[in-house]
Amino acid sequence: MKQYLESRCEQLDVRGLRYNVRHWGEPDAPPVFFFHGWMDSSATFQFVVDALEREWHVIAPDWRGFGATQWLGTTYQFADYYGDLDALLAHYSSDRPARLVGHSMGANIASIYASVRPERVSQVVLLDFLGLPEADAADAPAQLRKWLDGVAHGPGRRAYPDHDAFARRLMQANPRLSQERADFLARNIGRRRDDGQVEIAADPWHKVRSAKPYRLDEAMACWRAIEAPALMLIADRGYIHDRFDSIPGECQRRLECFAQARVVTIRDAGHNIQHDQPEQVAAALEEFLSRD
Repeated sequence: MKQYLESRCEQLDVRGLRYNVRHWGEPDAPPVFFFHGWMDSSATFQFVVDALEREWHVIAPDWRGFGATQWLGTTYQFADYYGDLDALLAHYSSDRPARLVGHSMGANIASIYASVRPERVSQVVLLDFLGLPEADAADAPAQLRKWLDGVAHGPGRRAYPDHDAFARRLMQANPRLSQERADFLARNIGRRRDDGQVEIAADPWHKVRSAKPYRLDEAMACWRAIEAPALMLIADRGYIHDRFDSIPGECQRRLECFAQARVVTIRDAGHNIQHDQPEQVAAALEEFLSRD
């Protein structure tokens, strides 16, 4: 069985919530922050960490309501992630700008934060994220109605008989996952419930759709304000291509918002590039990240 680099977790009070923060590497190594995406948790980066060749201190929190961080059991407001990130950096990187690496939702949080706190960010890496499809303002009433319905009825929960069944579901969703990686993920991004069944370690209330439509113009305005160099790791079979290839020039329009952007394509990878091609991701990160 493969030996994975051991991580250690600590519990931290962040804005009144019990936060779980995972660490890999020696505390005195150059720090880099890894942020997971929606319905995921910090252990998702294990394969990338194992593929890193240099010494880094990887700091990876479970966002509020994910993994072992406290769950609210009610709806979540996206802006709170920015407040949580601000507090995390004040704790772990108060004396220096930070290197931020985010996947999907984590990339969304990292990129917006980098625009409003440019002095706190030295470099930012976005894993298969260039924003969401543009929302139509006319859809706002319907979206708010869905939110109200979700609040009224509560979210559903999906569970599996055991970790092996959860691993099979992960492989069904992502055929590129090996059995070994699926087994690791099932046991580290899943949790056993009191009834013995296994579920993904994420508060089901995250599945209640936001009441506010996604505003691309606001996101693009933020991206234009980023001062830090940015690296875009784009999966050749990921969400970016799925969402925007059919819209002529859309990817380029979004990329041009970043003043200092480098683009690297990750080959034979879907959206979860940290699972599909961790060696490619690790190599691109280490080529980009400074060690000053």
